Amino acid sequence: MALDPQTLAALAPTQFVALLKRTPDAEIRRDFEGEHRTALLDAIFQRFPEQFRPEKAGDRSARIDFRITGGPGGSSDTYAVVVADGACVVEKGSGAEPDLSLMMGPLEFLKVITGTGNPAMMFMMGKLKAKGDLGIAGGLANWFEPPTR
Repeated sequence: MALDPQTLAALAPTQFVALLKRTPDAEIRRDFEGEHRTALLDAIFQRFPEQFRPEKAGDRSARIDFRITGGPGGSSDTYAVVVADGACVVEKGSGAEPDLSLMMGPLEFLKVITGTGNPAMMFMMGKLKAKGDLGIAGGLANWFEPPTR
């Protein structure tokens, strides 16, 4: 397993990007189909509040649901990133109606959050699906500290 949940949680953003770049896509997909999927996703989503830049979000409030497909037996997992009042929290599962809902496989998700992939191209190719306020999608990357590649 290339992506170990404990190691992943301890990596700096630049180390995380470097690990992803040297890990073959097939291995990443395999890791996210296995028993450590939930721990991997939890470790990744716990970074969102730490990397949130409230000055970039301004007074915007949004609930963004990330539905990550490619789980065991074709399952998916949903995490909500909730931005309100200058803070960011993550909730597991879907709850209230999201302002924006994004659906993608684990590989595409990792490329989007690390800035190593092109979300617009993924959207056009059908690898990323978006529903709701697409204006949020356009500014979302600015709301979080980008990892240095």
